[in-house]
Amino acid sequence: MPELPNLPENDSPGKERPDETDAERRRRRARFLRELAEARELRDRVQPRRAKTARLRHAMRMRTFRW
Repeated sequence: MPELPNLPENDSPGKERPDETDAERRRRRARFLRELAEARELRDRVQPRRAKTARLRHAMRMRTFRW
């Protein structure tokens, strides 16, 4: 069973806590983005075929993107 993150009871995604400073918010965001990148790397390692098709799809999107 995966371990759930320690979240306060009143923590909802759309509501910012008033006593939270910008530095705390940036720290939390940085930690979230690190964990997200780590999860993507893990998924890519255990599903190489899906990772390859995702890379190719992303490359195609970037080639056809209009600035």
